Amino acid sequence: MRDAGGVITIGQLARYVGVSTKTIRVYHAKGLLPEPDRDASGYRRYSAQDAIELIKIRTLAQAGVPLADIPKLRAAPREEFQAAIARIDADLTARIDAMRSTRDSLRDLASGHNRLLPDEVEDHLQQLAVLGFTPRWVAMERDLWILTFATHPEEAYELFTDQAQAQADPALRRLYLEYDRAHDFDPQDPALADLAGRIVQASIERYGTGELPGQTVDPDLPQLIQGSVNASSPAWKRLDTLIRAQLEQAIHRG
Repeated sequence: MRDAGGVITIGQLARYVGVSTKTIRVYHAKGLLPEPDRDASGYRRYSAQDAIELIKIRTLAQAGVPLADIPKLRAAPREEFQAAIARIDADLTARIDAMRSTRDSLRDLASGHNRLLPDEVEDHLQQLAVLGFTPRWVAMERDLWILTFATHPEEAYELFTDQAQAQADPALRRLYLEYDRAHDFDPQDPALADLAGRIVQASIERYGTGELPGQTVDPDLPQLIQGSVNASSPAWKRLDTLIRAQLEQAIHRG
């Protein structure tokens, strides 16, 4: 690493440590690395100790420590420095775990396998086809559960458990199946008003007029989900409007 004089140029230092000369100059400007004097030829010459200091600075910077915090951290007492390093290590570990999870999800997407949902949700979705739901409905539910579990994982389990129980009930399942089949109805079909009335009645019998499952979820999420559902079918949009209106009337009466 050394030349005949036991010192190296900034370009050599940059190559040895694996940073750019611009980075070294930034470290000089910020007071992280002392800037050596120039020799008779006008070049700054760096020692092995400079390389060691630069490696330490680079390691902290790559770990995510802000440059402004590095001098204070390096000047801290040993116990304080070790505690800070432990916190940085824990943060890096969490970031690595998150990136590994993201990598696995990407590989699943590339291979056609989907592990974006818990196993019990995937099992339930596969069972829906057996129960008579259309592939369109199953695909829609999968997409909506992916959204819900990604944004509100804790509340998502409550919502999923409630819906799975409802779809396991023969009477309630028939309403879900009718909702599925209504996708291609004319939006003005009188059957939609009748179906909306029966859905509202079943909802009141199941939950009353109080708090529904998932009420702690961000209010924008249900609107986003319902908007996605409605966008695929004018009949479903009309059905949602009827359900909301009838449910509001029932709540006011109650």
